[in-house]
Amino acid sequence: MKPTRELGDQLYREQVLAARAMKPEEKLLAGPRLFDFACRVAMDGIRQQFPEADENRVREILAERVALGRRLERAR
Repeated sequence: MKPTRELGDQLYREQVLAARAMKPEEKLLAGPRLFDFACRVAMDGIRQQFPEADENRVREILAERVALGRRLERAR
């Protein structure tokens, strides 16, 4: 199945509806879970970009990127 704008819009609507249906305590836990998921995805990208990097180096690069993101956010 080829991704389309309509499919993307439908998936986004479903995510919004699911988020609205969450209990407050579920929403509170969702933040850290989403951050953990984003870190895992970023680490996969780092491993692909730097195949020679060991796990410690992958985590260092991730930490550098998170720190850069925070600095950029504060600079706004």
